[in-house]
Amino acid sequence: MHVNRRTAITVTAVLLAAAAPTVAQASPAADSGAAPSACRPANHTAKITDAPASAGHHHYRVTLIAPRGYDPCELAGSPADVRFSDHGSQTQLTAGRYGDQHATVTFGPGHPVHFDIQVPNDARQVSADEVSFTLQAPDGQIPGTSFAQGTLKVATGTLIGPLRHGA
Repeated sequence: MHVNRRTAITVTAVLLAAAAPTVAQASPAADSGAAPSACRPANHTAKITDAPASAGHHHYRVTLIAPRGYDPCELAGSPADVRFSDHGSQTQLTAGRYGDQHATVTFGPGHPVHFDIQVPNDARQVSADEVSFTLQAPDGQIPGTSFAQGTLKVATGTLIGPLRHGA
């Protein structure tokens, strides 16, 4: 009886192992919508870098990247509730928006997006090393706050551009 039981357990384990890949291939997370959304703040990273200047303004690019394993999602317009911090202390500056607030972009693994921070050159600038913001979907705000790190200077009159495709 001991041999038959061991044989039965081994056969069952082999059958389950053989069936498992078939089940996983039949319903990938990206097609089923079972994976978490890339738009949720915990599911993406963001980085601030310098961007080319324009007449009278300095620009910074905030790039959002989602790792594999998350479902793509739609974002629209400029992020809201943008706040700037320097070494953990929030500045008193608030930012406005510019550009098309209704245009949508697809964001997810392999589809990075970015937005622009436009800072006037002639205003008194303060240093910052972090930006917090709330992403917008076509039908409203996405719950939670996203964060981006990088060195920048901001001033009164700073504007946030809409999300665009690419890094």
